[in-house]
Amino acid sequence: MKSVIIKTPLGFATIIGDCNGISSISVSDEILIESNDYPQELETAVEQIQNFFNGRLTAFSLSLNPTGTPFQQKVWRELAKIPYGTTISYLDLSKKLGHPKAIRAVAAANGKNPLWIVVPCHRVIGSNGSLTGYAGGLARKKWLLQHENSAQQSLF
Repeated sequence: MKSVIIKTPLGFATIIGDCNGISSISVSDEILIESNDYPQELETAVEQIQNFFNGRLTAFSLSLNPTGTPFQQKVWRELAKIPYGTTISYLDLSKKLGHPKAIRAVAAANGKNPLWIVVPCHRVIGSNGSLTGYAGGLARKKWLLQHENSAQQSLF
């Protein structure tokens, strides 16, 4: 596995992966040393994440290789389908997965998402519209949703 650290508006992101795909992207408030060189396997991920934050990317196209249970993998695949700039409730996500009564299990799998931003767990909100739960912190979730929403608005 190879890794790279980049600075984002929300903290330092650590990207881990290899020729099989990206296995982890996490964010930290801790000040980390940015990578000067990017391994070839991670160059596209770095470029796409930077473009996301610069407002030039609305959909990631990366080879992903996260580790998780079959249920977690299923939840993460469904999360990846949530369009940029939109949100879905935990209940609606549970229904889409065919498990309408498994809201807590879906929320737990959502919280274990190892691919920050790329698998957009920040787009899942409470049924009442509240910004419930987010492993990266609610301030980051709010920032990401505002970033995506403002990028879609136009002055004309």
